[in-house]
Amino acid sequence: MFYDAQRASRYFYLSREAFHLPTVIIGRVCHSGIIHTMREVKVKGVSGLCTLDSDGGPQILLSESASVSQGCSSLNVQSTPEIEKKYVHHVYDAIAPHFSSTRFAKWPKVANFLSSLPAGSLVLDAGCGNGKYLGFNPDCFSIGCDISAPLIKICADRGHEVLVADALVLPYRTGFGDAAISIAVLHHLSTESRRKKAIEELIRVVKKGGLVLITVWAVEQEDKALVSKWTPLTKKHGEEWIGPGSPRVRSPSSCTLESIPETAEKILGENEKDSNQSSVQILHEMTSQNEGIKTTKNQQEYFVPWHLPYHRAEVSGASACAVANGLAKNDDKKGAVVYNRYYHVFSEGELERLVSGMDDAVIVDRFFDKSNWCIVLEKTL
Repeated sequence: MFYDAQRASRYFYLSREAFHLPTVIIGRVCHSGIIHTMREVKVKGVSGLCTLDSDGGPQILLSESASVSQGCSSLNVQSTPEIEKKYVHHVYDAIAPHFSSTRFAKWPKVANFLSSLPAGSLVLDAGCGNGKYLGFNPDCFSIGCDISAPLIKICADRGHEVLVADALVLPYRTGFGDAAISIAVLHHLSTESRRKKAIEELIRVVKKGGLVLITVWAVEQEDKALVSKWTPLTKKHGEEWIGPGSPRVRSPSSCTLESIPETAEKILGENEKDSNQSSVQILHEMTSQNEGIKTTKNQQEYFVPWHLPYHRAEVSGASACAVANGLAKNDDKKGAVVYNRYYHVFSEGELERLVSGMDDAVIVDRFFDKSNWCIVLEKTL
């Protein structure tokens, strides 16, 4: 009994100390004073997770900007590329309950990593999703964050310590955690600089000697039939984002999409697009006339479909809106709303190359597991 009380006391202390300013814990969701600018978003049916405004409406506090240290850049949610907003953030917000229902099995390598941590370790899960790894090791303390408020609500309802935050601006003190994990997150970031920044943040928030586990989808997928259902982006985005995050489109031939039957759309013809139309829409709408063309050997950019069954409750809300706005499509044959999720799948050695220029961490392990490339870093400074 004394041990449990002592652990609970330390857990509360650690949760408060993780942030720069005093943290208010409401319904087991941490809302921190570290965040300089807060944006309140009303979410229906959220209880325990939210604060109440003057009219009694439930609200979730989301971090938009968090200068966690002098070395931390001003990157925030507002600077997120449009392709990530539309084909990652909006998608997971819309499919959160269905997505969560499919995410319960623990990957053995991740489970082994968490189980190997010393008792009393504080583990920070960046991009925690539905929280399936939070609390996996009962002898460790877990804190999670994710960009999706609906997924964070699911975590909170399960009793986890979580908050909504951007993986590129983690709202935690420098050198605070004993370990950090990023499971299937980096492949949703659309430029190399953003992927590198996310890794730098994971390293920053752990103490010297702390470990960081990162897993990403691999180009070398074991299930080739699965890859055939993905829509390849035949022009690699690289660093071609301009303004707040839109990709530069030079010509129809340089940025076409190869057509995959279950996600194919009609060719929109000429390149005379309305000047107000976003380049992401142009990317999404221009499909190749040659559906039989094979993807190139070095293909790494894809739209990966998510089929949300018509019978799911969320279809009547966010999904109906997404279909109306052209961000999703109905597939009556499958009885589902089909969303496209943006992925940059990693080639062998790519994770290592991203870390190679960082002088505050070394790679202590690397492996391939269930079509994922994985590395373990140790913070050295």
